Amino acid sequence: MGKKKSRAKPVAKQRMDKLDTAFCCPFCNHGSSVECDIDMKNMIGEALCSVCQESYSTTITALTEPIDVYSEWIDECERVNTIIADDQ
Repeated sequence: MGKKKSRAKPVAKQRMDKLDTAFCCPFCNHGSSVECDIDMKNMIGEALCSVCQESYSTTITALTEPIDVYSEWIDECERVNTIIADDQ
């Protein structure tokens, strides 16, 4: 005897939206002026503004994306600003 065939529909794969690679600069507020480069060979991520030439670099892991480098830069700016505000 044979098995009865299943009528289950195949599950469609979910598409992930692409993350941004160009961001707004926290210093000059130009939109899409910050480009994030990831150097997997040296394990360094760098965010550089093409308008005001401000930059930030950090160490990365194999799972790091450009949005992660930018987010760390924003977090570091906020941390420095709170330290300065506490001192005054």
